[in-house]
Amino acid sequence: MAPKKKVEEPKKVILGRPSNNLQIGIVGVPNVGKSSFFNTLSQTDLGKAANFPYATIDPEEARIPVPDERFDWLCQLYKPASKVPAFLTCVDIAGLTAGASTGAGLGNAFLSHVRSVDGIFQVVRAFDDAEVIHVEGDVDPCRDMQIISTELRLKDIEWVEKGLEQAKKNARSAGGVSLADKAKKEEVAIVEKILKLLVEDNKDVRKGNWSNKEVEVINGLNLLTAKPITYLVNLSERDFVRKKNKWLPKIKAWIDENNPGDSLIPFSVALEERLVRMTDDEKVAEAETLGLGKNASALGKITTAGYTSLDLIRYFTCGPDEVRAWTIRKGTKAPAAAGVIHSDFENKFICGEIMAYNDLKEYGTEALVKAAGKLRQQGKPYEVVDGDICYWKAGQ
Repeated sequence: MAPKKKVEEPKKVILGRPSNNLQIGIVGVPNVGKSSFFNTLSQTDLGKAANFPYATIDPEEARIPVPDERFDWLCQLYKPASKVPAFLTCVDIAGLTAGASTGAGLGNAFLSHVRSVDGIFQVVRAFDDAEVIHVEGDVDPCRDMQIISTELRLKDIEWVEKGLEQAKKNARSAGGVSLADKAKKEEVAIVEKILKLLVEDNKDVRKGNWSNKEVEVINGLNLLTAKPITYLVNLSERDFVRKKNKWLPKIKAWIDENNPGDSLIPFSVALEERLVRMTDDEKVAEAETLGLGKNASALGKITTAGYTSLDLIRYFTCGPDEVRAWTIRKGTKAPAAAGVIHSDFENKFICGEIMAYNDLKEYGTEALVKAAGKLRQQGKPYEVVDGDICYWKAGQ
């Protein structure tokens, strides 16, 4: 009797745009430190940090290098003429106020800017400072988080209701029994399920349990609450150094209740603004003085968290001319991964010669990796793994 053919599970479709060139937006209510955070993150003064609401109107954009010890080690090994790390594109977006979903303040512009990014850094203010006004009158991070959560959800409800109207219209015109007509009727049920999650279950779309078909419908709607959120809690320098703040347990409880599983990273814009003006040696000395080891900055941790939240990974190409990290989505097959370098590599793909980073680090040279039988030839079905070192072969 012939052995049963292994049935492959369908590949899980990821929420969001099917792209390797993704962006993360920095959002929050006004005057929580968004633009100051953006400025330190990008080491520029593009974001208009000012002590009044709506200092940022048009979003500013910067490409931030993503720290990676593997990349640093590869640069030491190959000593290349050019070094190109992975980058995360960050966008500083205007502050949101209650009523944004109905157009209050800069609501419509704000929400369209959020809609155009793929993930969210939500900056939450947990510091008191009489010099920095709060748009709601006092500091209450849980209220601020609720305002943003509510406004994003209300806008999604509006868009999903419009989507449902269109889906029903399409289904009414689909009188036949073809697969296309059946799909139009199924879409109505899916959009109704999305609406129920938002309205009755009071949950964000990314917290639903969706099939691949449902994810494809959600991606077509481009919903705000489908985007991953990383909560960045802006503390005073004193609270960050002593790792204590009265709001942190309440913020954690709010996330656990409303959006369980979302990341929370405490940091201090005030400290980051000081560190960004220092030399590398001065930063190490300052970190040791503050009792924070050799690195007092949380910016690397934040950048890495944003990159990971978008399901991004990187592979490396290495040589004496250049060591470069190439960003792809998790689950990308070899031809598409090669295609981020040049479309010809994807269209005329033959194979890839792949080394695992850990193997190269263990053996020390490419020749020894090859001698140990660890250099693999991979074809079109291969899914590139984070940290792979790849050499692509393509036809003429």
